[in-house]
Amino acid sequence: VGDSPVFTCPPSPNITVLMWKIRPKVGGPCILGYRADTNMTDRTNCSDSMKWKYRPDLVPDLEIQQVGIAQEGNYICEVATPDRNLHIIYHLTVLVPPRLSLYCDEHGHPVCEAAAGKPPAKVLWLPQNNSSLEEERHNNGTVTVLSRLTTACGTNVTDTTCMVFHPAGNWNESIAC
Repeated sequence: VGDSPVFTCPPSPNITVLMWKIRPKVGGPCILGYRADTNMTDRTNCSDSMKWKYRPDLVPDLEIQQVGIAQEGNYICEVATPDRNLHIIYHLTVLVPPRLSLYCDEHGHPVCEAAAGKPPAKVLWLPQNNSSLEEERHNNGTVTVLSRLTTACGTNVTDTTCMVFHPAGNWNESIAC
């Protein structure tokens, strides 16, 4: 999330028509097109974050500025030349790094929260102890994972570390409750 990926179509001499067909998971389809005979480009239902990078002397690229979850989906490049037709399909999956918080609850148990990540984060404790795990799914496709370290009643937890693993990065923090 927040990056600006660039998708590339294969370079071809004598392009007659070039189209990017975008089918996001959220919202309707979008089409960016170029016709060589009129040297015209056209946009249909595309947001301003879709930047047309085509010039006849360059590879026909598509840039999505500041990508968000709403731009997840399929991006299809279709190129027509007098000799052949080509197409390439990209599938965009957006990773959202979770927000990490570590605190002691009202009973003195360490709680590790990896909030609003996509996909859900994996949470582990060092040293390994019994823990409970809760997941809350949000409407935007992100998931909050809450792990509570459980100990015997009256046992103080000192120097424990929460480790969070996610495709967008890994984190760890320590706490004493």
